Amino acid sequence: MLIRSHIMSKDLIIVESPAKVKTIKKFLGRDYLVEASVGHIRDLPRKTLGVKEEDGFQPEYEIIYGKKKVVTRLQQSAKKSDRIFLAPDPDREGEAIAWHIAQLIRKQNSNISRIQFNEITPRAVKDALEHPRDLNENLFNSQQARRILDRLVGYKISPILWSKVKRGLSAGRVQSVALRMIVEREKERQDFVPEEYWVFKAMLSNSARQSFESQLWKIDNKKAHVGSEKAARILEKKLSKSSFAVQDVEEKERARDPKPPFITSTLQQEASNRMGFTAKRTMSVAQRLYEGVDLGDKGTTALITYMRTDSVRVSEDSQTSAKKWIISNLGKDYYPSRMRFFKSKGSAQDAHEAIRPVDPDVTPAEIRSYLPRDQFMLYRLIWERFMASQMAAARFWDTTVIVSAANTLWRSKGERLVFDGFLKIYSPSGLDEEISIPRLGRNEKLSLEKLSTEQKFTQPPARYSEASLVRKLEELGIGRPSTYAAIISTLLDREYVTLEEKNFLPTELGSEVCYLLVRHFPSLLDVGFTAQMEESLDTVAEGKKDWVELLKQFTAHFYPTLEKASKEMATVKAGKETDIECEKCGSKMLIRFGRNGAFLACSRYPECKSSSNFARDEDGNIRVLEAEPVIREKVGICPECGSDLVLKKARTGSRFIACDNYPKCKYTKPFTTNVPCPVEGCRGEIVEKGSRRGKVFYGCDQYPKCEYAVWNYPVNEKCPKCGLKILVRKSTKTRGEHVACPEKACKYWDKLED
Repeated sequence: MLIRSHIMSKDLIIVESPAKVKTIKKFLGRDYLVEASVGHIRDLPRKTLGVKEEDGFQPEYEIIYGKKKVVTRLQQSAKKSDRIFLAPDPDREGEAIAWHIAQLIRKQNSNISRIQFNEITPRAVKDALEHPRDLNENLFNSQQARRILDRLVGYKISPILWSKVKRGLSAGRVQSVALRMIVEREKERQDFVPEEYWVFKAMLSNSARQSFESQLWKIDNKKAHVGSEKAARILEKKLSKSSFAVQDVEEKERARDPKPPFITSTLQQEASNRMGFTAKRTMSVAQRLYEGVDLGDKGTTALITYMRTDSVRVSEDSQTSAKKWIISNLGKDYYPSRMRFFKSKGSAQDAHEAIRPVDPDVTPAEIRSYLPRDQFMLYRLIWERFMASQMAAARFWDTTVIVSAANTLWRSKGERLVFDGFLKIYSPSGLDEEISIPRLGRNEKLSLEKLSTEQKFTQPPARYSEASLVRKLEELGIGRPSTYAAIISTLLDREYVTLEEKNFLPTELGSEVCYLLVRHFPSLLDVGFTAQMEESLDTVAEGKKDWVELLKQFTAHFYPTLEKASKEMATVKAGKETDIECEKCGSKMLIRFGRNGAFLACSRYPECKSSSNFARDEDGNIRVLEAEPVIREKVGICPECGSDLVLKKARTGSRFIACDNYPKCKYTKPFTTNVPCPVEGCRGEIVEKGSRRGKVFYGCDQYPKCEYAVWNYPVNEKCPKCGLKILVRKSTKTRGEHVACPEKACKYWDKLED
């Protein structure tokens, strides 16, 4: 325990977030002054390259706009303090923030140390204060090299795209590779040729008239493939006259072990799959849980460990606490014979623990009333996954039955849960339901009750969702877990991709940018090269490679490629020719990129001003969209000029309100549903919006501060099942017109009253 005299000046602890200040002050006492840098305080300049390329790539850092008052406050606090402990987040970016703070306060006080903690608890913080260290120059250099690499790529390539395609575009080093993955997946789907196949199922029964289903497995001891209706009917006729008998029965017990606690990428994937959270939303909510939330009499309390990690390691103390809770609340059978340990992937930095609850005894149910809905759902997910990771395996009794008929073999698989184990706490996504098969013996004769056939076609690869994209990025070693949310946000903000039914579709602009970048910067857009660069940055962090040498090696190839691209890249700013003829003059129509997305315009512009919206079908072919009828419904009076306000429709399909005196008066506002945003703490309203593919959706008018959105028209009614503040109107063939909860995990729906 650090014992200080009140006569001495206070020690200063500098963290990133004001929320952390509140949490730490609660248990540190009066001997410490706690201040926040409010994130980064120094960075490369916004409007210039800020890197002296001829002078060893030396960066020209400057104080971030709006942060001068923060810097002044930190310098004043440093001047009157005894010692300074820099405590930004425990990762490379946190090390960089600490480094920049040190450079700006060193003149006032050079007695500076670095501390870090994986959880904001009295024990963790006091332990960190008792074991300070020097700033890690290797970690800083690794992050600095990454920042300069990204700056060189962005500032060098983006101007080429501005001159060739459209102003305001960007070409991030990692985001461009993610874009390529999305674009190439869409191309795979367009080029995909479906193949016909037929599925055969038989409903069989034994002598006791106990039925079970079996599926065609093999024909002539080869994997079954029936590729046409003709072949299906011939086989169907043959089987209807055949006798069925049990050839083999295999029964065995199978254990299913729990998955490890969450790391950043798996948390983002599971939050997306289960709750429909975006990666950005997941990380924002997790940040609040890490920094501390108000738990009433307990005050501000941190609930989870640091949420940017690629390690599945957890502390022995947390394992011991979990063990006590499991045995006390569930019984000894639910705890394994020995503590569970999980191995991180080879590429993991393993700097700190997996994401887990700070105190396993703090159950989600216990604190539910204190947490906004998003925070409760994410904390419950993290708590359940961690507790399950420390529990006994689930045990199943598997039965596999092989049935023979003529020259075919059929297979049935049954599964029965013997002991739920960790499944009592946490059921993984996609857990199969139990399938029971009656007790059967070899050579037992079976009766064919029903033989069914179904025509199917092979499906193209699925589009990437946020979860599957994150999983693929991690698998390929592209970027770092902490960067995935930013990568996805940038692709959406730049309008390179859109989200439709929670899947990524490249826009016309995104596809064109990707095509140009792949053609002229093949190495930079190569998945293997990008993954290798991550490994090189790791070697810098380990002190095994010089960061300047890394940049020299990169630019030796990058600069010549850049110069060649600036000369040879095709210009599509004036438009990209299509085979579609102009309805007015017969000239070829061009794809052009405007403020509201891609559109078709006559190649004879400005002589011919014909234009139209378009969409691409599943095969990638262009389909001209008919012009929407002009809406002139009066909805009010313009507050700026007194003319009528009328309802209009945007190119994207959504309605908006505008002054009828346009273009003299340019007043506009979104078409609101008058439904408040359901996100806790948000004061926005849900307004009508349109996607780049012409599909209407409904989102918060506070975007990008609030990203809440739904595809269906919102209703200002609380969900009676999960408590969400809104429902949505839907129409389906099976349910007709009805209201439903938009949350993926909640299945509530009800018929609309006539």
